[in-house]
Amino acid sequence: MLAKLYWQFLKFGSFTFGGGWSIVAQMKELYVNQEKSLTDEELLDITSIGRSLPGTMIGNIAMFYGHRIAGFWGGVACVFGMITVPMIILLLITSFYTAFQSNLWVASAMRGVRTAVAPVILSALLGMIKSAFKVPPCFAVAAVMFALYFGFRVSCVWLVVIGAFLGLAICEYYERVKNINVVA
Repeated sequence: MLAKLYWQFLKFGSFTFGGGWSIVAQMKELYVNQEKSLTDEELLDITSIGRSLPGTMIGNIAMFYGHRIAGFWGGVACVFGMITVPMIILLLITSFYTAFQSNLWVASAMRGVRTAVAPVILSALLGMIKSAFKVPPCFAVAAVMFALYFGFRVSCVWLVVIGAFLGLAICEYYERVKNINVVA
């Protein structure tokens, strides 16, 4: 199992441009759509926790997913699998930085890669949005959070605290008043 996790995350790390969100998109395709070992909600939960903690988002997500599947060593296998190829590439690039810095071919290739990454990230985002908004008040909470962040520059810490409080209140309301379980 550890070798399988290492290999899967080695592939994620090898064929991912655009950062952590594009890895989340690949995880969604493999674990949610193909293997069905995760649901959209579980991936959203892992991503939310990974994004909230200090450190790199995707490192946290890899550790959480690996730990969920195979314990501590599963998490370690996922993290090391994910960083192996990028680490080798970074070592090579830093060794030859001056040659790559002004190379027209390399700069053009990177621009092309960036444009290809946007739809991958957007597809992961849309999938997570669908699973996050189970009831209409969730849309209102998201709108308020966007307004607070972009309009009033409220700290992300406060947005997480307010969002958690409102999420608990919405779930409580739907369970008590409407007899609907919005968590499941």
